[in-house]
Amino acid sequence: MTSPVRIGVIGCGAIAQVQHLPFLTELAEEFEVAAVCDVSSSAVEYAAKRFHVPNRLTDYREMLDSDIDAVLMCHYDPKTEVAVASLEAGKHVFVEKPVCYSNEEFAEIAEAARRSSKVAQAGYMKLYEPAYEMAKPEIEAMDDVRFVQINHLHPNNDLHVAQFRTRSFDDVPPDVIEKTRAARQHAVRQAIGDAPPEAIRAFGTISGSMIHDLYGLRDLFGMPSRVVSTEIWQDGGAISTTLEYPRGFRCVATWVDLPDLWDFYETLEVYGSRKRVIISYPTGFSREVAQVKIHEIDEHGTTMAKEPALDWESPFRRELRHFHDCIVDGQTPRSPLTDAGHDVALVIDIVKAYLDRGR
Repeated sequence: MTSPVRIGVIGCGAIAQVQHLPFLTELAEEFEVAAVCDVSSSAVEYAAKRFHVPNRLTDYREMLDSDIDAVLMCHYDPKTEVAVASLEAGKHVFVEKPVCYSNEEFAEIAEAARRSSKVAQAGYMKLYEPAYEMAKPEIEAMDDVRFVQINHLHPNNDLHVAQFRTRSFDDVPPDVIEKTRAARQHAVRQAIGDAPPEAIRAFGTISGSMIHDLYGLRDLFGMPSRVVSTEIWQDGGAISTTLEYPRGFRCVATWVDLPDLWDFYETLEVYGSRKRVIISYPTGFSREVAQVKIHEIDEHGTTMAKEPALDWESPFRRELRHFHDCIVDGQTPRSPLTDAGHDVALVIDIVKAYLDRGR
């Protein structure tokens, strides 16, 4: 048996506490969590103690100087500086979404990944949902897709995070907060220019939440031929965009902030003349898995419906196991970091469709 991959986790916030650190700890044959790092010393101490991690750091450069094999990045955006430095230090990298905001940022990351011989994987966990894996061949077999629809109705994450034992802290040094804010503003300005507040808010939402829907579309259908239109309302808390695909169909994708409503609702719906496939996703702050329903007309003209029984394994756990297999067995990443640039560019185009309509 090979030795576990020695991994360091940068960012000890909610997604690390709820998903990544529990599953890395559980996958003890695949990974050894050698260090945790966060600009909040209290968050580092809490995560290290809770998940029994030996090394506690507040400077990611100390982690890169250590003998770890890989880095998982789920810290506050932008992640570009750390991603590039990690690749240049010879570490395998796993970057949680959003990978970055601007085309210029992505060019830096992609160049570092190309120069590196290490695995570079994007944290696109919904590609690893058992329901998605079941639905993908069903959708790819449809030769007459006519319409695709995405509905993403999103309550406040705090409603779901509260179901877990998590801790947040307010001891991040003010100069670090200011540096991070400035870097984020610079990256957003690179991407969409001096945009109005509602467009900036929507850009962050698409990059950080709706990105799950966009990379799923790309994996199934490739890139759209154009963004037909984008609407942004509710001060940036609601977005609807229409995408045209080379095969002639269109996708209408909508994301709406419903902060006080408990129920999370996210679906990918693909419609053909004789078949439809609907995937229903849970929130990322959940241990549930997605579900898929398939409706089709058989050779006798009878409408049939099926809802396959699926594996219960979390997509977060599945993508970590895949990351391990890419490092140890030389598998090709299913969500390579170098492909994320397509998604970055599409997010920019979606928001610019709104800005151009205003002009």
